[in-house]
Amino acid sequence: MIKRHADSIEHATYGLFWALQTQPNYRVHLLLTLIAILGGAFFHISYNEWLTIIVFIITGLIVETLNTSIEKLGDAVDKNFNEDIKISKDVSAAAMLLVALGAIVVSSIIFIPKILEFLGMGF
Repeated sequence: MIKRHADSIEHATYGLFWALQTQPNYRVHLLLTLIAILGGAFFHISYNEWLTIIVFIITGLIVETLNTSIEKLGDAVDKNFNEDIKISKDVSAAAMLLVALGAIVVSSIIFIPKILEFLGMGF
């Protein structure tokens, strides 16, 4: 049983590193994660704000992972144009778009007032 769990962790780790090395969107996520963490530290965001930022970071990585998986699976099933595979890929990309838009809105709500206050333009 422990061997199966160890194998599962090894496969998951391989998948994560493969995605990090080959998928440009992962590098974008990591850059934005770094910016959010540095911004959170600089502006001393609250505990609840940290939780919100962390949830969005993890959710974005999870959805991007699933999106990448769906895209690769679709490519493996049929390299030629297939309307059903296209729709599947588009819908999984839409899920990532929704998470990204949510992250932008929430990050704006958290950081814009702090940035304006820092610049002496607070309300």
